[in-house]
Amino acid sequence: MLLPFALYLVPKQYIFDNEHTLCLIKNIFGTECYGCGITRALFSILYFDIRSAVGYNPLVMFVFPIMVYLWIKLIVIKIKELIILNNYL
Repeated sequence: MLLPFALYLVPKQYIFDNEHTLCLIKNIFGTECYGCGITRALFSILYFDIRSAVGYNPLVMFVFPIMVYLWIKLIVIKIKELIILNNYL
């Protein structure tokens, strides 16, 4: 649940200045896939740089809201579990 906050601990230089990619499509075929740049785009959004985020990967405008929704949903589920657990104790 703390992952979005822990991402601020990752140095920006490691994400934005890394010359090597982990993308198998790009490493094997030499072309970018639809997911290329999404990590840099998500980090850009975390630092409120929307223009750069869209430049890295325009699909971030769909991925980021879905990730936020899933993160909030996880938090709500965990809170409900804690409430139910406390009721049994």
